[in-house]
Amino acid sequence: MKYFKLILSFVLTVAIFYALNTKFGSIPPIGKFLNPYSGVWQNETDEAISGDITIPELQDKVTVHYDAQLIPHVFAQNELDLYRTQGYLTAKHRLWQMEFQTYAAAGRLSEIIGEGALNYDRQERRRGMGYGAEQALLKMNEDKRTSAITKAYADGVNSYINQLDPKNLPVEYKLLDYKPEAWTQKKTALLLMYMTKMLAGGDEDMENTNALRLFGKERFDLLFPDFFDITDPIIPKETDWSFIDVPQTPTPNSEPVLDSIAETIDKPDPNYGSNNWAVSGEKSATGHPILANDPHLGLNLPSIWFIMQLSTPNHNAFGATLPGALAVISGFNQYISWGETNATRDVIDWYKIDFNDDRTQYKFDDQWRDVSVRVEDIKIKGKETYKDSVLYTHHGPVVYDKNFKSDQERAGYAMKWVGHIGGNNQKTFLDLNKSKNYTDYVEALSNYTAPAQNFVFASTEGDIAIWIQGLLPNKWEGQGKFVMDGSKSENDWQSYIPQAYNAHTKNPERGFVSSANQSPVDEAYPYFVFNDGYETYRNRVINDFFNSKDKFSIQDFKDLHNNNYNLKAAELMPYMLENMDVSSLTPKEKEFFDIAKAWQYNNDMGEIGPSIWSAWWSILYTMVWDEFDVNDTAIDPPFTYQTIYLLKTKGDDAFMDIIETPETETAKDLFKLSFSKAVEKLNTWKAENGDLNWVNYKGTYAGHLLQALPAFSRFDIPIGGGKNIVNATSENWGPSWRMIVEMTSPPTAIGIYPGGQSGNPGSKYYDNFIDDWAAGKYHSLNFLQSSTATDAIISTQTLTPSK
Repeated sequence: MKYFKLILSFVLTVAIFYALNTKFGSIPPIGKFLNPYSGVWQNETDEAISGDITIPELQDKVTVHYDAQLIPHVFAQNELDLYRTQGYLTAKHRLWQMEFQTYAAAGRLSEIIGEGALNYDRQERRRGMGYGAEQALLKMNEDKRTSAITKAYADGVNSYINQLDPKNLPVEYKLLDYKPEAWTQKKTALLLMYMTKMLAGGDEDMENTNALRLFGKERFDLLFPDFFDITDPIIPKETDWSFIDVPQTPTPNSEPVLDSIAETIDKPDPNYGSNNWAVSGEKSATGHPILANDPHLGLNLPSIWFIMQLSTPNHNAFGATLPGALAVISGFNQYISWGETNATRDVIDWYKIDFNDDRTQYKFDDQWRDVSVRVEDIKIKGKETYKDSVLYTHHGPVVYDKNFKSDQERAGYAMKWVGHIGGNNQKTFLDLNKSKNYTDYVEALSNYTAPAQNFVFASTEGDIAIWIQGLLPNKWEGQGKFVMDGSKSENDWQSYIPQAYNAHTKNPERGFVSSANQSPVDEAYPYFVFNDGYETYRNRVINDFFNSKDKFSIQDFKDLHNNNYNLKAAELMPYMLENMDVSSLTPKEKEFFDIAKAWQYNNDMGEIGPSIWSAWWSILYTMVWDEFDVNDTAIDPPFTYQTIYLLKTKGDDAFMDIIETPETETAKDLFKLSFSKAVEKLNTWKAENGDLNWVNYKGTYAGHLLQALPAFSRFDIPIGGGKNIVNATSENWGPSWRMIVEMTSPPTAIGIYPGGQSGNPGSKYYDNFIDDWAAGKYHSLNFLQSSTATDAIISTQTLTPSK
């Protein structure tokens, strides 16, 4: 018996050891995770930011100063050392994040998460993310400077990875039980594709086609006009376009393909946007141009942005970078400042493809062309590799076919996307970091392809400007609204708008430039620009502000960044309150009615009015567009502005009628019905969650990139704002980087973002900016003019070459 007990004890010990060091499903190997020498406990330390570090392939010594915000100020003697160091430092502080995003872009999450990510990976492979990154990499390597710099960056990342002990791996690697792989130039291209997809712009061709088929052209044009009745474009209306001498592509005799599809691939969040603006010296209180930028993206932890100063003897740049990409993306140097907002241009079109019997060829201009096949080997953790054969035509990848979201045996739908063409976007930012004036800025933009962006500019010479930049197809009138017949060459993109004719303005008479994702131009612009959901509220608040007085200060810029005025509510709620039947309101409804009537349309934290508006509007919007709730059909309802326009001007339209009721409702009926439902919803929420102050009802949070890790997230962030508001802070997206730069010599700047410099949840620098960001505060950006440390510097690290 004693031997049996001994053997049983041994077996149980082995079993426990195996269980503690083996990953079961989504559960990490607990033994490894809790190991006191190499597990999670080793991550609860602050970053080392002093001492000497040896890095292979450095040509000279590099000095890195850290300030109290953990911002590295890098001083190198040459560009290759600079960007090698940028790669090293970004990996040091954000390794897991930068690699995870490239896994997501490449459709490789199944390798580290398991079978649950397979559908996502298939979707991204079929979207052509890897293919697009490969085309971009070819373009980057055509330019010797870009190629050398991106390789140096990769070498820097790998230098850090190679120095890592298992105990120092970021905690997410320990949770998911995998190790970082070597960084490559392709990973940088994938990171840029990740952002290109996030800001891809209009892609409602399938949905629009179904709306056209169901409702007809006259009704479609009413619901989805090319321009709204109020247009306050990025480029001033009085702009003279007579210099453009390349005509718009003529319209062929073409009809859309009125096919239906039940489900489309995931789309970027339509709320991702941004604000930027600049005022001239004449409108500045100090006589210097001032520029501001605040990109609206997901509120993630680790944060989307990482702040750095990057300096050589030939240039000195400071600002926000994207972990995995090179150079400063939104920032400034000694001479210029720049920032971006999403231009939301329609650069994705869909084509129906007719195949032969075995799908080896497709029809094009009455001939058969060969299909190319890209076999996607999707590795799955703990499972066999999944193979997905994606067919490619000259349009692009066939995303939907009999093997994915469609059941048509001999037909498919191919995506044409500028993101697949390939471009050296990285060169644009490398060159902006070194630009000295307006001419350099325009030259830097000439290399930029996608996603289309509104690049704002200001210089110490006194110039301000904005360009809507990207590789934009010169479309015939209406091209890209609907699915097109892929067998006809007349439906192909015939050419691109010459870069010089992309909409832009320099030193406009009004003394300011601005963009907030609104329409870039009015009807006078000679190329086709379809309204694919352009913003119509933030932009008018911003432009009205800059038209309101003659001079503007840094404080004015701060106030505008944090402006909570809800123009959308102000344009509809008074009309609803005045035209709603209030004779049958219950006491509780009357209470909410009185609160709504007293509200001054500011989405401030302590207000209840924004909560009432949010609940009321969402229910009303769904009620109006019940005709768009169609089973097994991909279809989207009209945009916010047009919905409000129809509610106020066509209240008796048939779309106002609720399909499921025997009565014929009008807009006024919907106001009362939706208000009652909103009050019911609000009362239920209050009973479950507490008071209805906007800050509580909205519930802004910054979530960890692995959504299953609430302990690494921040909840209940105390901030106002909301959708369509200049302070565009909603539940989990908002101003991801607020920057204000005054073009003194050298420039002076302030900035803040909702997170922290470290990607380590155990670091005090992980989320230390969030409270100041929420309160509308800024931090001074310590723009050092030499490698000599100042009082702002708390520590210095020296990087030296290997012997």
